[in-house]
Amino acid sequence: MTRSAEPTEDRAARARRLVGYNYRMPDYYEVGREKVREYAISVQNDHPAHYDEVAARALGHPTLIAPLTFVSVIGAIAQRFLLEQIITGFDLSQILQTDQRLIFHRPIRAGDRLSVDVSLESFRQSAGTDIFVTKNVVTDKDGEPVVTTLTTLVGRAGNDADPQRIERIKDVMMREV
Repeated sequence: MTRSAEPTEDRAARARRLVGYNYRMPDYYEVGREKVREYAISVQNDHPAHYDEVAARALGHPTLIAPLTFVSVIGAIAQRFLLEQIITGFDLSQILQTDQRLIFHRPIRAGDRLSVDVSLESFRQSAGTDIFVTKNVVTDKDGEPVVTTLTTLVGRAGNDADPQRIERIKDVMMREV
């Protein structure tokens, strides 16, 4: 995504106006059994409840449970939606996550159909940066909360993207496969 030609002040004013609005992601995320297993392997979490349904049931769960950090898969989709579709004009390559608070209401389970409501909780500018706090409320098919996340993102204000910096971080950024 390229930097917006829109002046920084206009993007910032628009972001401030969007504080407090909630947006439902246009589709749900269905948690697959094999995705739970693959994710557990990728984060080197060897707890049996992530791999074996008998082990998960022994702990009181109807099916495999995902590692706690599995919510990051859904969170990345939600953040991208918010920053590309709602709060437009910011260069994702210039944004860094600096803080996150996770509130777990129940474990994410294989077979869950999860919806996400995203919102911009706050926006401010300080020392040449844009500081966003976003909120994702992840709910199941019955509308019951599963996980709530509050994430602080910091980005550079203005159209002063440093091309050398972008090249240095280019291969570090998470990419869709």
